[in-house]
Amino acid sequence: MIKKNKGFTLIELLVVIAIIGILSSVVLASLNSARSKGANAAVKSNLANARAQAELFYDSNTAAPNTYTGVCTGAGGITQNISAAGTAGSGSSCVSSATEWLGIATLKNSEGYYCVDYTGYSGTTTKTTATGVAVGSMKCI
Repeated sequence: MIKKNKGFTLIELLVVIAIIGILSSVVLASLNSARSKGANAAVKSNLANARAQAELFYDSNTAAPNTYTGVCTGAGGITQNISAAGTAGSGSSCVSSATEWLGIATLKNSEGYYCVDYTGYSGTTTKTTATGVAVGSMKCI
């Protein structure tokens, strides 16, 4: 009588392990893309919150009524949201004057910069920083 061992051959096991490895690499690549998109969404959300907060600051600014003076630096200003956006990306900056303000944060994976300003605009921009922007030109472009 011939006795046969039941089980898998080494080749069959290697093929299954190879297939599992290929599938897991595809899943990990997809997750990495989703992670960077999520980080970019966080940057955009923080800057959108900063824009709303700046308008509230404009209305309730007791130090200089109906101005954006101190919106980037003062208590109750937008620095927390701008900083949070920079944490999600790789940097952020904000600049303000009495009549205008601008906030910029870097998006993840070199996807550019996201900008919000006093006009209500929010979107990608070619500007890399808000620092040094002249009064009268604080608009996202």
